[in-house]
Amino acid sequence: MDIAHLLSIVIFLPLAGAVVTCVVRGDGAVRAIALVVTTATFFLSLLLWFGFSVSDAADLQFAEKAFPLISASLDVSYSVGIDGLSLLLVLLTTLLGPIVVLSSWTYIAKNVKAYYTLLLVLQTGMTGVFCAFDILLFYVFFELTLIPMYFLIGIWGGERRVYAAFKFVIYTMVGSLLMLVAIIYLGYEAGIAVNGGVFTTDYFKLLAYGVPLGTQSWLFVLFAFAFGIKVPLFPLHTWLPDAHVQAPAGGSVILAGVLLKMGTYGLVRFCLPLFPNAATEYAMLFAVLAVIGIVYGALVSRAQPDAKKLVAYSSVSHLGFVVLGIFAFTTEAMQGAMIQMINHGLSTGALFLLVGMLYERRHTRRIEDYGGIARSVPLLTFFMVLTVLASAGLPGLNGFVGEFLILVGSFRSDTVGMPILIAFATTGVILAAVYLLWMLGRMFFGPLKSQANRTMPDLNRRELVVLVPMALLMIILGLRPQPFLRVSEPATEQLLETIRDKREAALVQARTAPRSDAAPIHVTIDQPGSK
Repeated sequence: MDIAHLLSIVIFLPLAGAVVTCVVRGDGAVRAIALVVTTATFFLSLLLWFGFSVSDAADLQFAEKAFPLISASLDVSYSVGIDGLSLLLVLLTTLLGPIVVLSSWTYIAKNVKAYYTLLLVLQTGMTGVFCAFDILLFYVFFELTLIPMYFLIGIWGGERRVYAAFKFVIYTMVGSLLMLVAIIYLGYEAGIAVNGGVFTTDYFKLLAYGVPLGTQSWLFVLFAFAFGIKVPLFPLHTWLPDAHVQAPAGGSVILAGVLLKMGTYGLVRFCLPLFPNAATEYAMLFAVLAVIGIVYGALVSRAQPDAKKLVAYSSVSHLGFVVLGIFAFTTEAMQGAMIQMINHGLSTGALFLLVGMLYERRHTRRIEDYGGIARSVPLLTFFMVLTVLASAGLPGLNGFVGEFLILVGSFRSDTVGMPILIAFATTGVILAAVYLLWMLGRMFFGPLKSQANRTMPDLNRRELVVLVPMALLMIILGLRPQPFLRVSEPATEQLLETIRDKREAALVQARTAPRSDAAPIHVTIDQPGSK
């Protein structure tokens, strides 16, 4: 099925739905429109999956390039497409759309119209981030996600929601503004070198421009700082627990499932290929910070009395694995990092959903307030056990595949392959089992602690519709990850080859002209063809 502008429809259909929700009346109508729009967006995104050519996964497919965004005198355009690095993240985003709408069905009772309108705007921003191939367009989508998320936390969050929302905005905006400075500088320098003097933010022209060694480091730092906050990478993580705990359940699912992946995706898409020498130089630093985050996040999770805060700190630990895999510069580790982004979105998103369902029933997130509820809610217990085991990396479930590839690929890495470092990273798998099983045992097993736990209702049909797709994907990705890994493998290999070529070209230029650091290094990189 060939639909013109299919990718743009997937990106902007939720935004169109947001406009409709603004004008309709009645909370029921708003919820129905949000569900129809997000569900339609997901099914349209499946056409991207079925129409995607795996043999050409390194190429840009469903590409669209149109009008200048700012001025005809600037090479800044609406340029979107997908390749093997972005397809799965787009599908994860569209899948979580209807799931979040359904999970908020009864949870959100005030300002319903505003809530669902913001959700739909947020989905457009998130999807656009993974499809943009103009770096300024990427920045616009990247910042677009900030506004609705701020209000989702600040209006529908917990007691300290204003503090958490403000902290989230300050952290993210500081990093983003620094990245904007780097984008403007890079656009002017690349325009002079490869675009006839015209300012450009076209991704492929920036790739063709070899950033001089003398400026790579500070440009890399500005980009990596912005993405490191978004991940969040230790020690830039302190905004995350507050935002997760105070956000409504649907906001936490989006935050863990998609927004954090914008940071790791940015590292892969921009930091590594645009600044390969600086990325290699700083690889060990990022690996050490990632491993500290893995261990620290796991230990702090074990100490949490609040179930939602435990899951929030677990994201610091799990995404530490992703960052470690990215800076290992091996195919196995990079593949593991890409699939682990999807795995984390499913497993941690499901954990937040389940904790939110418990909160709806008991209006408490304190672990000690539960106990023995497996007898009252056997269906909810089944999904919680499955999700905990998946998040802990049990073989046969999705979490194992990504962590195994990351650890194996990192051990073989020339940049971060220190046995002691990988050994510490491996302890994160053990510690994850410790804190997750501890939470599971305290909340679901043992003697029933109160009458409220004894009479707690089990999952209803709406909640089953929310959880079943995520549970099935955890099992499928654990047992049959090959179809998903095949999608990203060619793009991963091409990315690593581009990094190697640009590093070698920079080193040759530095040896032959040691005093010309200011001179750009030109590397011929053909723009992938559209499919």
